[in-house]
Amino acid sequence: MASSSRRDDSADKGEPESGDAAVLRELVRRARSVGTISPAEEARLLERAALGDAASQDRLVAGHLDRVIRLAATRDTQGLAAPDLVQEGSIGLLEAVRTFAYSGETDFGQFADARIGAQMDAAIEAESASVREGELLVTAATDYERAEIVMKRLLNREPTPAELAEKLEWTLDRTIYVAQVVTDARRRYDEGLLAFIDPEAIDLDDDDERTQLDG
Repeated sequence: MASSSRRDDSADKGEPESGDAAVLRELVRRARSVGTISPAEEARLLERAALGDAASQDRLVAGHLDRVIRLAATRDTQGLAAPDLVQEGSIGLLEAVRTFAYSGETDFGQFADARIGAQMDAAIEAESASVREGELLVTAATDYERAEIVMKRLLNREPTPAELAEKLEWTLDRTIYVAQVVTDARRRYDEGLLAFIDPEAIDLDDDDERTQLDG
């Protein structure tokens, strides 16, 4: 009752609800509306699900959605939002539903928890790896730009990829890849800047300026 009261107080105060919170609340509502599955019904559904019966699989996933939500709530500060964790956990739950009959396990709840948790943890690790990769790429792009500026000044020309690779102590392939990332980023920046420029707002009073631009 206390949590319900807090939600009501928040609504009365007009506090905005985050998109993730709204999605999670709707998932909880759905889980509660499905109803519980009796042990006898669960056993029958698991047998049918193992044979590929889609309706039985859907019923089991819906009936155990609260399990997914509970496990997601313990991991929602680890890089993925709760709705994303629920989605990943549902994949793990479906796998558990399809494979339990052949697993040799006797407790579906424990089996499902393990599969759900493993799927969520794998998704969290993949997200963390993606973030780390992005951070490393930003650092590499910064190093590339600095090296490019230094080499231009020393050579009085554009450095070749091979010269930049030697300067940065990178492989040629890595240098070319980072160069493309930097080029793409510069192009996106230029396109974004041009979007804010209104040609009609540019006042050219001097004929020479017009001539220079036309030329």
